Amino acid sequence: MFYCRVVGESQERLTTHTIDFPYTRTLGPVFSEFLTGMRDGKLVGIKGRDGKVICPPTEWDPETGDALGNDFVEVGPGGVVTTWAWVTEPTPKHPLDKPFAFALIQLDGADTGLMHAVDAGSIDKMSTGMRVTARWKDDRIGHITDVTFVPEAG
Repeated sequence: MFYCRVVGESQERLTTHTIDFPYTRTLGPVFSEFLTGMRDGKLVGIKGRDGKVICPPTEWDPETGDALGNDFVEVGPGGVVTTWAWVTEPTPKHPLDKPFAFALIQLDGADTGLMHAVDAGSIDKMSTGMRVTARWKDDRIGHITDVTFVPEAG
């Protein structure tokens, strides 16, 4: 949901708009491997043509556009926050029902970032460069929400 301020000749009003993407997509062998890893409590990346590890895995090399094989590798469970944004008022479609951060996390062993939720407790506990680690749900189903990241202890 986003808000838009409409300014006319004689009045100003605030309108609310909701954007949905009501479609489904088949996963294919690469993203299926990623979500199967989620179900099994592990984070999976794929080696690109240049040997760099891409997480989440893609079917195509982002540099060359060449198809990638199935050279999957486990990454994480920890990583470094490279950038982040705080969500003060989560909606029902957000992964957490309390304030949290969306962060780009470069997982240990990966060369790219994974955008995901960080349950830091408060905005004061978030920072670029901080270490986070995976917190897995007890009952996993192979969905991106099977994991949330939290600040590493210590």
